[in-house]
Amino acid sequence: MLADRLGYLLKHAQSAFAERSAAALAPLGLTGRELAVLTVLGGSEALAQQQAASRLGVDRTTMVALVDALEAKGLVRRGPDPVDRRRNLVHLTERGRELLDEGSRIHAEAERTFLAALTADEVSQLKSLLRRALEVR
Repeated sequence: MLADRLGYLLKHAQSAFAERSAAALAPLGLTGRELAVLTVLGGSEALAQQQAASRLGVDRTTMVALVDALEAKGLVRRGPDPVDRRRNLVHLTERGRELLDEGSRIHAEAERTFLAALTADEVSQLKSLLRRALEVR
């Protein structure tokens, strides 16, 4: 049966969740991918584009395009690394930090709504199992 195939289930679950989160983030003018970039860049340490790309699992060209789009929206700014002038660090602007906070709240609510049929323990177990499956690559 098709509904017993992992690929089918993962694909359709991801698609359904992506649609819900996209609709929830749209009023902020953010995509889920842009929110992921803001999340990585919003950590405690400033990152170079290459470091952020590595954490997100995207290639350099894709990362440049994502940062360019966020910079055009006034959400991030590039600046020289004081330790290594050959590379730029990417920092959130004040507006970027605000949208990260609001987007994170909205995204978490979309996730709660999407997973409402599961108990808190089941949600925790689902995430744990998926993390374990991804470690084995």
